[in-house]
Amino acid sequence: MTPAILYLHGFCSSPASWKVRSLAAALDARGQGNRLFCPVLSHVPEKAIAQAEAVIETQGAALTLVGSSLGGYYATWLAEKHNLRAVLINPAVVAPLSLDAYIGTQSNLHTGESFEFTAEHIAQLSALEVAQVTPERYLLMVETGDEVLDYRLAIARYAGCRQSVLEGGDHSFTRFPILLPQLLEYCGL
Repeated sequence: MTPAILYLHGFCSSPASWKVRSLAAALDARGQGNRLFCPVLSHVPEKAIAQAEAVIETQGAALTLVGSSLGGYYATWLAEKHNLRAVLINPAVVAPLSLDAYIGTQSNLHTGESFEFTAEHIAQLSALEVAQVTPERYLLMVETGDEVLDYRLAIARYAGCRQSVLEGGDHSFTRFPILLPQLLEYCGL
């Protein structure tokens, strides 16, 4: 099968994020634009996982997951369940705890669409907790200046994995364009 990427965006984000647009442009420039899948993930964790699994079912083992923030949490669960590799960008390591403060009305950063994030969604996230990761599956990319998530939790969680830890930056992962070649190489593209 042909190598491809399933990009899992973060909480309140979408395929319109600058990282997805940058990745799409890089693949388009190489004539590989058709190898990127990035669904608009539901704010309901169970539905987001079902959306991702629908892509995994059609693409199989040639697929590499790329998850940013909450997408990194999802990517970890999916990688372990489906024996896939994953690139994690400033991943949410303890998503149920991190997102507990966001219970209530939220708005998508790109579409402006409002939705209710509930305690039931937190319970769904808890059900996706992976007890132990398989280090050889992952490439971790974090910036120490992430103002939303503590990068040290990711470094500890993914100990033994290939890691790119960059000083400064922020939650958006400011050096994404610089690390795109490394990401594409890891994905086999």
